[in-house]
Amino acid sequence: MIRSRRLVRAAVGGVVALSCTVLTAPAQAAPEVDEAAGTVRLVTEKRVTVDYPWAGASGFQYRPGTTAVTTVDYPDAVPPAHAGPDDLASGTDVINTRDGQTVAQKHRSTGATAAVTIPTGQAYRAAVGWSVLTMDGAGALHVLRTVDGTLTVDTPVTGFPAGARPVAYRTGGSVGRLAIVYALDGKTSVGLVDLSDGAFRTYVTGDTATPQVAFNDRWLVADWQAIRVDAGPGTEPTALTRTDAQLAAVVGDQLLIGNPGFVLGGTEAALTARSLVTGASTTVLTSSFGGIGPTLDGGALATAGPSSLDWNIHRITPTGTGGLAATAVARVPAAATGVQGLAVAGGELFLYGATPGASLRYNSFRLDATGRPDGPQTRRSPGLSPSTCLTGDAACPQLEALGDGRVSHLWTGETGEESVVGVGLDTTTVLSEPTDGDSRGRIGGSTGRYVLYSGGSGKQRVVDFPRGATAGETTLTRDRTAAAVWGQTLWAPGGTQGQVTGRNLKTGSTTTITTGAPCTPTDIQAVNTWLYWSCGTSAGVYDRATQRKITVPADLGPARLADGFLLRENRTTHELLLTDFHTGTATTRTLVELPATDQNTGGSNGRWAVDRFGGHIAYLNGTYGEVSIVRSGVPTSPLAQMEAQVYAPSVIGKAFPWAPVWQLNKPSTWTLTLTDVFGKPVRTLTGASTGAAVRPAWDGTTDSGGGATGGPYTWKLTAHPRDGQGPDLTLSGTMNPG
Repeated sequence: MIRSRRLVRAAVGGVVALSCTVLTAPAQAAPEVDEAAGTVRLVTEKRVTVDYPWAGASGFQYRPGTTAVTTVDYPDAVPPAHAGPDDLASGTDVINTRDGQTVAQKHRSTGATAAVTIPTGQAYRAAVGWSVLTMDGAGALHVLRTVDGTLTVDTPVTGFPAGARPVAYRTGGSVGRLAIVYALDGKTSVGLVDLSDGAFRTYVTGDTATPQVAFNDRWLVADWQAIRVDAGPGTEPTALTRTDAQLAAVVGDQLLIGNPGFVLGGTEAALTARSLVTGASTTVLTSSFGGIGPTLDGGALATAGPSSLDWNIHRITPTGTGGLAATAVARVPAAATGVQGLAVAGGELFLYGATPGASLRYNSFRLDATGRPDGPQTRRSPGLSPSTCLTGDAACPQLEALGDGRVSHLWTGETGEESVVGVGLDTTTVLSEPTDGDSRGRIGGSTGRYVLYSGGSGKQRVVDFPRGATAGETTLTRDRTAAAVWGQTLWAPGGTQGQVTGRNLKTGSTTTITTGAPCTPTDIQAVNTWLYWSCGTSAGVYDRATQRKITVPADLGPARLADGFLLRENRTTHELLLTDFHTGTATTRTLVELPATDQNTGGSNGRWAVDRFGGHIAYLNGTYGEVSIVRSGVPTSPLAQMEAQVYAPSVIGKAFPWAPVWQLNKPSTWTLTLTDVFGKPVRTLTGASTGAAVRPAWDGTTDSGGGATGGPYTWKLTAHPRDGQGPDLTLSGTMNPG
């Protein structure tokens, strides 16, 4: 049964990231298997909200979500010297830990300790700095501190209204004061305990049952009313304009406001500051939400960043001019999410996984020539609804990396019709081509602009996504057989047993090869000059360059052809087997032992995938959200052109540059030189391939920045293989605008 899916073309908020580390061995590796070159971790696009168990003068502790606590030291902080409990100011570097009736205190930067013993009949209520607040059985409050680190001194709180019922105890940007929210006579009030002598003073009274509170040693803001802590008796607080955001902290004379309850679509939350002296508002941090709170030394901490790839905790401190300074002090790692699909092509690893909400997204990152991750994850599609999955299809979603920076998969609409979808060149574009009502299809070996679709109806289509297209188009429809596309050639069984015929998708010309197969192949794959065929019980590879016929194993399930080798999975032993045939003789070895517990199991694009444009292999290593990469160890073929889209534009300019595409067989760095009719170089462009495709863009300007004269132009492309194997590739031609 096919489930109807709805394609989402709008990008979904949030970002995904990958963290890159180098492994010394693959998961569950046996001594004879290959070591992994590296591993990546797919993480949720949702930026993690943190809380701060402690935040003081020398550093802080934070906890992302439900994970363990992480401690961070400020690199340039000068914390207060340990002066003992008599000096409350030195408490900005004190951590309190309660165990029953004992509160252990540690001056973090010096290691000095003290212990407050809560007397019998008193109960713990709060602690900050060197002070512990308790309540006795009669409802009276007490401030406890130590002398010489051991003897507990009890100071009764005075001035707390008789009959008042404490509702909440709040710490803020101070170790000299602690806020108490209390209810009395149907009203809720907020006051501060002076921890030096136990004196309590009420500052704000209102109607809000649980008012927001933020304070430091200068100001108290409660229920959107602000008052100086040193204001004279009888001073009324000043009412502030309310918003749906939270009172986060007071730093100097600035009230920090963040975490709004509602943000307009297309915008993100920001941390703002409102001067309690002038009323002026400023933006402190853009893209800031969650994880905002005061520090004991009168500053604040706040999370902010453009994405989970760059999600940081910032320390906010007052400046000498009354403003605020914000400095990133810690990178918050993103949380792992499951990998629901993977593919590798042209030195790019594509991962398909969940974004916030119900949609999914493709993300990728580049691999260097050794297979190591080379840079952070990059978003490669908008948010998408799940792709087509057949009932019982273990390797789902089914997807194919095309080697030109794009990925193709199938999607089923509300009517049940399947479409071939292509994404990957940017974060917003989705190209699709319907299949005229077909469904229950598969994507076969596809490359570059051409995607091979085999429908459940028995029809087979080649869908073309050419340069600059806004949608796909079906360029060929035929009866379904074993087939594969490499470059611009469709390979399928010929008219005689053992023959395979290649059809040029641009010209229609054909080439027939006798492979030596004792049957009409039930599986055909093509990579470079290699043609793989299988009859189920027998299989082989035909080398079109040397006319060699090579027998390869056919004793397991589906195989995947790559450049000079074949990859298969033994579903009984969980071994991933590599058959190297590049010398003309097939030899098989265990590449890696996959986890026994299945994750998206099946063949290629289930829990493992191979780069046909370079040779790296990626597999789910058994750790949630992690993918390992291993080298094949097989030499790659020389750099070659598979297909090209070089055209003569009607006009060239900044808004409509000349943008040819050369599809090569592996990644490269390239130089494109344009020469005028007199043989004078006009412009030289350089770059790195997108996957294995060279995609330059010339806006018509010369190397000096001026405008080029009219054509014709001679172009020369020199591509250097990024893996260093084989000679450079040189191509040339002419282009005449107009």
